[in-house]
Amino acid sequence: MKRSRDMEKRSEINSAIEELSLLAIVKPGGNHETAHIPIKPFLSLCYMVLQVLDKIGPTMAVLRQDVHQNIKRLEMMHELNPSMNSNLVEILKSEASKGNSRKRFSCSKAFLWLTRSLDFSSALLRALEIDPKKNMEQIVQETYDATLSPWHGWISSAAFRVAIKLVPDTQTFMDLLKERDESCDTLKDQMQILVSLLVPFLEDVHCILKVYNLDRIKST
Repeated sequence: MKRSRDMEKRSEINSAIEELSLLAIVKPGGNHETAHIPIKPFLSLCYMVLQVLDKIGPTMAVLRQDVHQNIKRLEMMHELNPSMNSNLVEILKSEASKGNSRKRFSCSKAFLWLTRSLDFSSALLRALEIDPKKNMEQIVQETYDATLSPWHGWISSAAFRVAIKLVPDTQTFMDLLKERDESCDTLKDQMQILVSLLVPFLEDVHCILKVYNLDRIKST
């Protein structure tokens, strides 16, 4: 409980940095098939993403709902057997062995789409860190096109196009991300740290998804 109260006092960026520090992927012998990704810090990181998406506003409503549902699916799996379902890679392996990986409500697909949401968040923060004065609508559109659009069906893409006009301006969004009395330069430094941690983590995750033939799945 104390940790939760402490996290409430910090920005989502700083909280996400802390979660990532607990999220090192263990790869015995460099083998992604025997890797270990602890599920609880991964889900905590995804909750941080939800809070960032909330700050972008109604544009991210569809993505936010998808992220929330996928978090809940993995949480339910973990709660069924916390000791057995503590490693996301073992969950992927189990579903693959049963032929369930590609089913609509599989944990494998939940993990895949949460990873893609992290791709979006990482690219968005990277773009803001590089050019914090760039038009926010343009940043969100370009980030979406590069990370999520290739995997979305026409319904999700159409919903995004309608809502893109509702994003806040860049300065407003940056102000929402900052801690109280934090400078823009400090926020940029924190964003750079977070992205520098996210990028190698996501590279490993995508290698794991490829091992289980999940990397090319599109939404229906």
